[in-house]
Parts: sequence; structure tokens; C-alpha cells
Amino acid sequence: MTRATGSHLYEQIAESLRRRIAQGDLKPGQRLPTVRDMAQQWDCTPSTVSRAYATLAAEGLVSGHRGGGTRVTESVLPLEHASLHWATLINRAERFLLEAVGQGYTPPQVSTALSMAMARWETLQETIPMTMSTPAKTLLRFVGSHDLTMDLLARQLAEMAPPQRLTLSFRGSLGGLMALARGEAEIAGIHLWDEATDSYNTPFVERVLPGQRVALVTLAERSLGLILPTGNPQQIHALADVAHRDVRWINRQAGSGTRVWLDGQLRQLGIETAVIDGYDQEKITHLEVAQAVQTEVATAGLGIYAAAAAYGLDFVPLTQEVYQLVITQAIWETAACQTLLAVLGSPAFLAAIDALGGYETTATGEINWI
Repeated sequence: MTRATGSHLYEQIAESLRRRIAQGDLKPGQRLPTVRDMAQQWDCTPSTVSRAYATLAAEGLVSGHRGGGTRVTESVLPLEHASLHWATLINRAERFLLEAVGQGYTPPQVSTALSMAMARWETLQETIPMTMSTPAKTLLRFVGSHDLTMDLLARQLAEMAPPQRLTLSFRGSLGGLMALARGEAEIAGIHLWDEATDSYNTPFVERVLPGQRVALVTLAERSLGLILPTGNPQQIHALADVAHRDVRWINRQAGSGTRVWLDGQLRQLGIETAVIDGYDQEKITHLEVAQAVQTEVATAGLGIYAAAAAYGLDFVPLTQEVYQLVITQAIWETAACQTLLAVLGSPAFLAAIDALGGYETTATGEINWI
């Protein structure tokens, strides 16, 4: 694993292990990796790992065993301590909220900032692959292009009473449509620009899902452009500038809507991909592109404004694209889908999107049946 950034690496290690314990990947009684092995994995000192283990031990999540290493406790968070543990977390969250409001931020901005922080944190964690044997316990499966508003939507659905579960799998726009075609998802997220018609999404849906009745629901319009280091030191102001020798590009994966748009624009500009340094270096999400620029792995990438803003980077807008949800008729009338649509049009969700920046919600919730 590549070393994570930040001044408190031990906290990131501890949080990674908390997540694995909560998900059941690390089971009660299971031994954690040795301090030496974990230090090699995270490219850090053994003392950093020891501090992370000590933090988890203080929380009652792990315990040391003489000759047996550090293990997940047999009873994680005993019942008698659960309410106190939860109350402590709420008190800490409340202090943060009061501090942020005191600095002039609105509650929707604070809520969105927390979601963005979670999304940024998740890009630092190692991917835990889902096996074919993993049971499907969720009500709705989403596959498609990465967008930060999907994280917001999933979190707000989880807060409903009763909570609604929405799984998110970011495989690109074309990957989402193919998942619908194979019955592996109920909802796809797409923003596919069709070069021949200069329009979004509908031509691709008709080609990939011929004869199927589906609804195209507008999630939002968003600003797509160049993500650049703070101050734009290379003075990049147009897409053609990325072909210069000193620019290190970071790309999105083939099949993503961002990549489809980029390749179409490069063809129109007459720019060969071979002259772009880093064209073959791919990332799955907009946040990963922004992180690559922020950590100086690259000096330019294509992504949405909200991702650039999340890392405090410069942004040169190039186009306004339409991000839509493709929903099958079979799932449309279900309670889970209707709850999702209700959240989509709620003032709280619209306020959360607006807080991200770079989005236009005038058409959010509009429906077009194909």
C-alpha cells in the first residue's frame, strides 16, 4: 500500500481496521497483522502502528495476548458501554457543528462537508474486493459513473425511517448500462456525450438497452474541466495545453463518461493520445484524479469542479454535462425506488448538492421515459 498522506497516519490505520472489524472482515478473536507487517504495508514506522493498535485497545476493539499478538476482542463494544460510546461520538460531532456554524457555515454545508470528508478518506483506504459469495442485502444496486452526489444520496437514504440501502459501484457510465443489461443493477448513473448528435445519454441508452423501457432521471448538471495544482503553475487554460511536453496527465478509465468526452474532444482538436504524457495512467473516480494532482503524481487531469474544490485545487471549466440515473421499469414502482425519488427532490438533498459547488440543480428530478 502507498503511504497515506496526513500528519496523523496512526489514526488512518486505526480507522481502516475499525472499518474492517465493523464489516466483519476481521472477526472476533482474529489476530491482527504483526506490527512489523503492518508497518511495511503502510510504509511507516513500527511505533506508528503500535500507536494505532493502542488506540483501538483503548476503545475496547482489540486486546493484546501474551504470545498471541493483538486480536479483535471476542465481544466488540460490550452492550453496557455502547450507549456511552455512541454519546461520546455525538458530543464530538455536536462540538464540530457548533464550531462550524459559529464560523458562518450553514448546516447543509456542514453536512455536505462531512460527506466529502468521508469520500476523501475512502479514497485513501485499500479496496476490499467483494467476492461472488457476498450476499445481496441491499434494496437497490447502483452501478455507473462516479459522482459525489451519489454518496450524498446513499447517505440520506440510509438516514430515512426505515433506512433504505443503496449500494454504490463505480464502474463508469458504460459499465453501468452494461450492468443494467445483465440484470446486475437496478439503477445506472451516466453522463455519456454522443459526438454525432452533440447530446447526452439517450443515444447510448437506446443502443445498449434496445426495446427496454427505462426512465432517465436527471440528478444534476455539473461543471467538467481541468483539475490543476493550486496557482496553475504551468498556466494551462485549455484542453489543447495538456499535450505539452512538461504536463503529466492523469486519466479516467476507458468507458467512463469523462473519458468518452475527452477522447471525442481530442479527435476534434486533432491531438493524438500518444503525445499526452500519462494518458495511460487511469483512475476510477474524480476524487482519485484530484488526489493525484494534489499529491503531485500528475500536473493535470479531467474531472468535476467539486472534486477540485475538495482538495483546494485550481479548476478550468470546459463544459457543462448532464448526469442522469437510468432506472428500469421493473424497479420504478417499488417502495425503495419511490423513496429514492422523494429524497432526490427534497430541499435537504438539493441544499447538499448546492453546497458541493459546481452543480446546477434546476433540472434535478426531471424524468424522461425511453
